[in-house]
Amino acid sequence: MGDKTQTHPGAAGRATAADHPASVRNVVLVGHSGSGKTTLVEALALTAGAVNRAGRVEDGGCVSDYDEIEHRQQRSVQLSLVPVEWDGIKVNLLDTPGYADFVGELRAGLRAADAALFVVSASDGVDGSTRMVWEECAAVGMPRAIVITHLEAARADFEEMTRVCAEAFGGDDPDAVLPLYLPLHGPQGPDGHAPVTGLTGLLTQKLFDYSTGERKESEPGEDQLPRIEEARNRLIEGIISESEDETLMDRYLGGEQVDVKTLIQDLERAVARGVFFPVLAAAPAAEGARQGLGTVELLELITGGFPTPLEREAPGVTTVDGRPRGIKACDPGGPLVAEVVKTSSDPYVGRVSLVRVFSGTVRPDETVHVSGHGLTDRGHEDHDVDERVGALSTPFGKQQRPVTHAVAGDLVCVAKLGRAETGDTLSAKDDPLLMEPWEMPDPLLPLAIQAHSKADEDKLSQGLSRLVAEDPTMRLEQNQDTHQVVLWCLGEAHADVALERLRSRYGVQVDVVPHKVSLRETFANRSAGRGRHVKQSGGHGQYAICEIEVEPLPGGSGIEFVDKVVGGAVPRQFIPSVEKGVRAQAARGVAAGYPLIDVRVTLVDGKAHSVDSSDAAFQTAGALALREAAADARIHLLEPVAEVSVLVGDDYVGAVMSDLSGRRGRVLGTEQVVGGRTLVRAEVPEIEIGRYAIDLRSLSHGTARFTRRYVRHEPMPPQVAERLRQQEREAS
Repeated sequence: MGDKTQTHPGAAGRATAADHPASVRNVVLVGHSGSGKTTLVEALALTAGAVNRAGRVEDGGCVSDYDEIEHRQQRSVQLSLVPVEWDGIKVNLLDTPGYADFVGELRAGLRAADAALFVVSASDGVDGSTRMVWEECAAVGMPRAIVITHLEAARADFEEMTRVCAEAFGGDDPDAVLPLYLPLHGPQGPDGHAPVTGLTGLLTQKLFDYSTGERKESEPGEDQLPRIEEARNRLIEGIISESEDETLMDRYLGGEQVDVKTLIQDLERAVARGVFFPVLAAAPAAEGARQGLGTVELLELITGGFPTPLEREAPGVTTVDGRPRGIKACDPGGPLVAEVVKTSSDPYVGRVSLVRVFSGTVRPDETVHVSGHGLTDRGHEDHDVDERVGALSTPFGKQQRPVTHAVAGDLVCVAKLGRAETGDTLSAKDDPLLMEPWEMPDPLLPLAIQAHSKADEDKLSQGLSRLVAEDPTMRLEQNQDTHQVVLWCLGEAHADVALERLRSRYGVQVDVVPHKVSLRETFANRSAGRGRHVKQSGGHGQYAICEIEVEPLPGGSGIEFVDKVVGGAVPRQFIPSVEKGVRAQAARGVAAGYPLIDVRVTLVDGKAHSVDSSDAAFQTAGALALREAAADARIHLLEPVAEVSVLVGDDYVGAVMSDLSGRRGRVLGTEQVVGGRTLVRAEVPEIEIGRYAIDLRSLSHGTARFTRRYVRHEPMPPQVAERLRQQEREAS
């Protein structure tokens, strides 16, 4: 792995289909936006011989930044796959966006991978969100390594950043996070900065010089050995402490010289088991060069130290009716179990599904069963269908190279699965199965939209359904109360990408309108009303009179209708008509046009005509009576209240609680959570948390998360209600 001295073989470069899970490595790159993940992927592909110096695939396709939106925004917004081959191993590099709005793409990458490379910028350090992802990987035992980038920055300090990483990621065992190499610096420039030109291997004590654009090995001078001795001894002790050979530490402390080959083997095992986390350095190649600094070492780490898919325990599998089904992990000859980890639309090919195969083998033109998790609450169509697999391919930017099969453990692009969505399971049509879903964040930023024109209106529904099929972190809502189409997103950047894809990919132009919450009305005091509907216009007239009493009820009671008519003042057959009219008017509202709730309406008296009374007349009279009762009563405007649970670092608890109070929130309590975090629970009016997903991220520097659930409607303060009415008057 990273400290071996052999160079890559001629077979390195383009990756095709793997023939066995042992020859596959699936690696996800994790790090904050701007840490250099995409640049690192391109440098690794260049070193592996898969691309030319311009960072392009040899046949012209861009390595990873192939989405036009990414070009415009100058950042990754989606998961992308770049497969390369090194030392006879197919390495599937999964590049993920670093911006928090696209955490759904990150989670898909974590699901598809068997190991993670955490990319840390030497100039920016480790942010809170990266620490949280590290903890998630630790919880499931995913092997990890750390790559420090941007060593060319003026104040970059590899040793200091290694210490920061050990502090951030090491937990109770900082000696589990140690460098395998030390940077080799060239002459100081006029600005006093000495560029990194190579690496010193701590185990082999070899120098690897990249200054010419080609990796060259040499022996260190006598004056260089003392510099690396302390770091080397610490690394050896860290490796031996994780060795499965319990006698090795005693032998080492007793003065025995441990063979370098033994150390490398133990290091590889410790990395694969997820108990040791090496730190490496990497930089892109200079203009005209073929190999970027540290890329050979990194590829050796991936192929030698990261686990094969055979070593990963597969997610749980059930039959479609929920019965557990045991599946042998990563068996190419076993029953087909594969998962769609990403869905995209190509203007020429149609829908393309990126699939991770967990069991069995996928081949073109076979019929498979597609099972979904029924995310109908997020606007997805329910589906459980058979589909024919189209062409299989491996991606290189815009180019798709055909492959003949995809074995268990590999990743492949599948064309023409018209109904398959992200998160769906592919299995044999005569043995349909379902994989347990991975955790997807709940979208909490509402975006109310409407079609820009009649032509857009005709295409809007189909465009939105395709959008949410590709991205399960979006939720589509047709709000029956406000009559708005609401696309729930993870943040502003997520929303911007959704709108841009609607426009550029599906040809739908939409306008963003203010989001409305579902307000209600209720009576604040008892009242009475009389509804009189009497008309004579030739032939049969209309005659209906009813008298009602209205009183408020506790929250959650809805509309209660009571009949207390005596003496047949309102004939029996027309009492349901009065109730129907009352309920219809309640649905339309009695003051500000919001539905009326939590009242008891009692019919106490009325009059009828033997000829002119009718069902329609008494419906109208019932509605009029309710409106008259409302005119003589105090009407409260009710707003929805949500229970908000915020998981935040202890350093930001005070700021979060203060902010919630400023939103008219009532803090219900706090609870200590492991890892130096606190769970803050509060009830907050929904009208105050429309942009909370954005504001909380800013307040906590991206380290806090929150959930929300509706609990009840309650009266809105008069000054807030008046301000809302004023805004509505101005808008109209």
